[in-house]
Amino acid sequence: MEFWNHIYEHFNPVAFNLGPIPIHWYGLMYVLALLSALYIAKRIVQKDNIDITKQQLDDYFIWAEIGVILGARLGYVLFYDTHTSYYLTHPWQIFNPFVDGHFVGIRGMSYHGAILGFFVASYLFFRRSGVPFGRLMDLVAVAVPLGYVFGRIGNFLNQELIGRVTDVPWGIYVFDTLRHPSQLYEAFVEGIIVFVLIYAYRKHKAFEGELILLYGFLYGIGRATVEFYRAPDTQIGYIVGNWMTLGMALSLAMAAVSVVIWLVIQKRIQKV
Repeated sequence: MEFWNHIYEHFNPVAFNLGPIPIHWYGLMYVLALLSALYIAKRIVQKDNIDITKQQLDDYFIWAEIGVILGARLGYVLFYDTHTSYYLTHPWQIFNPFVDGHFVGIRGMSYHGAILGFFVASYLFFRRSGVPFGRLMDLVAVAVPLGYVFGRIGNFLNQELIGRVTDVPWGIYVFDTLRHPSQLYEAFVEGIIVFVLIYAYRKHKAFEGELILLYGFLYGIGRATVEFYRAPDTQIGYIVGNWMTLGMALSLAMAAVSVVIWLVIQKRIQKV
C-alpha cells in the first residue's frame, strides 16, 4: 500500500516524446475514451438493430468530438479560468498550445462546457442528416460512460483534479499531503455505475431521448456525490460554506434539468 500511497513519486505523466513534443498519458487516455465510445456505439447499433448507418455514425462522432473539444475549452475559459477577460479579447490564445515558445498543450477543460458543445454539434448534425435527435442522444447515453472512465484515469495519471485531504489508507500523496484519489472514484461512479444502469434500462425506455435524460440525472447525482471527496478548483474555492463546489452546483443543475424535461415529455405522452 505504501507504493500506492506514493505512486506519483514513481510515475512519469509523460508517456513518450515525439521530438520536442511530450505525449502525456492524459492525452492517450482521452484518445482511448473517444475510440471506446465509438466502438461501443457501433456494437449497440448492431446489437439493438438501431436505424442508423455506419457512415452516419462515423460522421456524427466527428461532429460530436469537435463540439466536445470546443465546448470543453470554451467552458473552462468562461466558468473556471481567472483570465476570462484576456481570452475574450485575445480569442486566438484559447487554443494556443505554446507558452513562451514552449509546447505545454491546451490546459483547462470543462466537462459541463463539453456537454453544451456536444449538444450544439449534435443538433446541427441532426438538422443536416435527418437522424432523429432522440435516437442520437440515446446512443450517446450508452456509449459515453465507459469512455469517460478512460478520461478520469487520464486526470489521475496527469495528477490533476485532486481529492480532498484524507487519512484513508488508500489515499495518494500529492505534494506531501494525503488525498482521496477522487478521479478514480469518479471513473467508477460516473463511468462504470452509470453505464451499467443505462445499459440495463435501455430496452425499457418509453421514448427516444429518455436514455440521455437518465444519463443527465445519474451523472449529475454521481458527480455531485463524488465532489464531496474532490478538492475545489483553487482559483474558485467553495461557493457555499466549506462543502459546495462549482462542479457540484453545475452537476445538480444538470440532474434537475434532466428531471424537468423528463416530466414534461411524460406529461405530453400521457395526453396523447
